[in-house]
Amino acid sequence: MRVYADNAATTKLSPAAKEAMLPYFDEIYGNPSTLYTLGQEAAEHLLACRTEIAQLIGAADPREIVFTSGGSEADNQAIISAARNGARKGKKHLISTKFEHHAVLHTLDKLRKEGFDVTLLDVHENGVVRVEDVAAAIRDDTALVSVMFANNEIGTIQPIEAIGALCRERGIPFHTDAVQAIGHVPVDVQAMHIDLLSCSAHKFNGPRGVGFLYARRGIPLTNIIEGGAQERGKRGGTENTPAIAGMAAALREAVDHMAENTEKVTRLRETLIAGLSTIEHARLNGDRDRRVPGTVNFCFEGIEGESLLLLLDRKGIAASSGSACTSGSLDPSHVLLAIGLPHEVAHGSLRLSVGEYNTDEEMAYIVDNVRQVVAYLRSISPVWDELETGARPHLI
Repeated sequence: MRVYADNAATTKLSPAAKEAMLPYFDEIYGNPSTLYTLGQEAAEHLLACRTEIAQLIGAADPREIVFTSGGSEADNQAIISAARNGARKGKKHLISTKFEHHAVLHTLDKLRKEGFDVTLLDVHENGVVRVEDVAAAIRDDTALVSVMFANNEIGTIQPIEAIGALCRERGIPFHTDAVQAIGHVPVDVQAMHIDLLSCSAHKFNGPRGVGFLYARRGIPLTNIIEGGAQERGKRGGTENTPAIAGMAAALREAVDHMAENTEKVTRLRETLIAGLSTIEHARLNGDRDRRVPGTVNFCFEGIEGESLLLLLDRKGIAASSGSACTSGSLDPSHVLLAIGLPHEVAHGSLRLSVGEYNTDEEMAYIVDNVRQVVAYLRSISPVWDELETGARPHLI
């Protein structure tokens, strides 16, 4: 059996998204910036996609949607824009959290080197930001608060509406990286007082390489990509109309079927949590209930996450670890360290993220094989021997 359980990394393109994309390859293939009929037909369809996406996230105006290459670009443009806007008013303080995606953290690092003061909030053991911590961090010179909607590793959902209301009351722009939330949980930028929002299509069964930035009217954007006058002059480069059409179709499908998908995916998630919790010295990371439907993150004491991943792959299971194994680093996940896990525990992490295409049979297969692989790795681990003999104490 082959089981794909890494939907937080990327998702399978849905049939609806694929079908929506096809006409833009050989029928409506004109450049939407041109004046002739073929280009204007493409421009009309582009506007229709922009309008639909705006409606699906509760935006007031389609012009508030700027198409990008994905969530990372949108994060960069949102944060840099807010920082530049604040600096012009003498405000150079930025607030975010310790467990943001690196697209946010690295952008903040860049701005810190340019003289901005950055405050990274704790997220506590349950992986949820406290609104009172945000309030306490706000200063007279705060130019932006950026808090991710849902964490990409442990799946915890943040109190976005409350944080947004606080920022709106204080007159501070509020940005959220909603890459892991859009299409999976309800998002309404007006009701939640969101000023800037980042999205990536391939997290909800859309195509890769496309996303959007929502920027509330009245918030000036700093260009990240210079070029032509596309996207009202805020993002140079010919729009990727096939991918944008696929994104709009995938988002429409995800929103229309959110209730039934949530019911199914939550059931699958609970099966995983129940099964993996029976493994001794295992820990579920993040708040037990305040999480996106499909993401589960466990740590298993006495093993390395990379070894667990490789052996699960041999069983046909595609999963992820919090450790930065792809970069050649042995450092554990910054997310798991941010919620207070010691290095030796964080190294033994496993992220499983399931979606509507997964099945109950696959969940049983995952649980059985994780149980077997963890037992095998512990049987050959000198660290586990020390833990079991009392030479060192168990931390889980």
